[in-house]
Amino acid sequence: MKLLALASTLSAVLFVSPIISKPVFADSQPTLAVSQAQSQLHQLLDEVWQYELSQFPGLARSKGVKTDVPFTDISPAALSTRNAKFKSFLSKLAQIDEQSLPSSDRISLLMQQYRLNNYVSQYEFKEYRVPITSEYGFHNSIANVPGSVNISDQASFDKYLNTLRAIPAQFAQQIAYMKEGMEVGQVQPKAVLDGFEDALVSYIDKDISKSPFFKPFENLSEDLDNAANNTQLVTAVTGVTNAYQSFYDFLVKEYIPLAKDDISVKTWPKGEAFYQNRMKHYTTTDLSAKQIHEIGLKEVARIRSEMQTIVDELKFDGDINDFIQFLRTDPQFYAQTPEDLIIVASYISKKMDAQLPKLFKKLPRTPYGVAPVPDAIAPKYTTGRYISPRRDDQPGYYWVNTYALDKRPLYALPALTLHEAVPGHHLQISLAAEMEDLPEVRRSTYISAFGEGWGLYSEYLGLEVGIYDDPYDNFGRLSYEMWRACRLVVDTGMHMFGWSRQKALDYMLENTALSEHNVRTEIDRYISWPAQALSYKIGEIKIKELRALAEQELGKHFDLRDFHDALLANGSVPLFVLEENMQQFIADVKETHGI
Repeated sequence: MKLLALASTLSAVLFVSPIISKPVFADSQPTLAVSQAQSQLHQLLDEVWQYELSQFPGLARSKGVKTDVPFTDISPAALSTRNAKFKSFLSKLAQIDEQSLPSSDRISLLMQQYRLNNYVSQYEFKEYRVPITSEYGFHNSIANVPGSVNISDQASFDKYLNTLRAIPAQFAQQIAYMKEGMEVGQVQPKAVLDGFEDALVSYIDKDISKSPFFKPFENLSEDLDNAANNTQLVTAVTGVTNAYQSFYDFLVKEYIPLAKDDISVKTWPKGEAFYQNRMKHYTTTDLSAKQIHEIGLKEVARIRSEMQTIVDELKFDGDINDFIQFLRTDPQFYAQTPEDLIIVASYISKKMDAQLPKLFKKLPRTPYGVAPVPDAIAPKYTTGRYISPRRDDQPGYYWVNTYALDKRPLYALPALTLHEAVPGHHLQISLAAEMEDLPEVRRSTYISAFGEGWGLYSEYLGLEVGIYDDPYDNFGRLSYEMWRACRLVVDTGMHMFGWSRQKALDYMLENTALSEHNVRTEIDRYISWPAQALSYKIGEIKIKELRALAEQELGKHFDLRDFHDALLANGSVPLFVLEENMQQFIADVKETHGI
């Protein structure tokens, strides 16, 4: 009943204004117009996809397409040309008779519009001027290059050399864009950049044998280990080291000292419009910042009441804030070694694996592993993340941050694991990628409101299959849900309503059981990645609302496994599309059972 009450309270506010307000999904009868529209759409979807593959070599390689182009061309001319092409594709899509398309094709059309609109928005708001967040940046992506390289012959040796030779130009162009941003105040705040340059230190050792980019050259076969190759090797790796050094120097001497003092994205050029654009992109709704802020406040109050129930159940001597302080400081709740933390995360993962058949009829074939966040990025990285496979012969990975173990509570690990691994991101993303009957835009586009909403809902599913062993684990789950509810408040607060970083920190520390280190890391993430954090709670509320509706409408004919399979059947979709799909699912079940 609590869930139904919540759905009733929030639905009128949350989902009355989708991005595209057209009615979407009653299938049309086959006609000549349908055939023509389908043909137009399918041809255009393929044309767009082939263009993307030609422009983004990393995407091409992830899809098994061979290319000798090491990096995307990010010159000003290339960005402008690409933007014009994406806008032309949008114009062509607008000419297709959407209403004559079958439902699946309409979803494909909407998804293509969503993807292209994002490319255009990123260019027109000049996001390329800010290629770093508090925890990540273009330099981290480049640092992943050696991990996918295998040198077996002269051709592969030369190909890797060409990649290394292209890296300095990438750094130079990114630095040029950051300087352009500095001229107009489109920069990251100083508050989120403290220590950011430390992540570059491992890449600027003058001993090239210690460079991660040297690793693929280790243990070369005799026919490759010759003077000519060795000379080129030293020159290429030295060039990369110098590129990282130049970026380090730029950050320390220019960018960080002159970074802006305020934290709000409103002070960027067109900052308020940019934030509104990102809210729409990440939530797939037309909710205002004020509406989202108010939803967050209501959710925080509700969840805090549930947390208090657990404190009372444990007969803890103190209030909820005392209990949170106890959780943050008692050694029993923390792993003693990084290996211990990985072992516990792996155990929870396998425990949940065994419960999946209770929740789903269809499961992905792609496996996943559990691994620590790489040392180079761990200090400022979030507590965990899912990393999709880069090729079809690789697994996904659930990354667990083992840095600062006294800030990684074990009671939060079950919820984190369910969100990032299964039944969360790995399951949902892998199922979407394996839907070979869908066009690539459907299999390869990630909509945060759906995906992160699903991840948060997945944490809730652990209650139904016994993953939370004790009240402490369940309090950890509620703390994670509270964390996502607080995001609605602090993200909008900092970017739109004048909240200081300290006010946001205090609000998170007051209401969640996250460690102070985690809270600081998260707040800096929200500051440097505007509006992304809004997607989790907005998406989860919609999924829970739809489940409550299905349970109410179908009664004894409600099957949770069928519901979940239907929810994931179309891959990542906007929330208003999801709502239409699930209403159709309810109607189909009713028809089958004569309800």
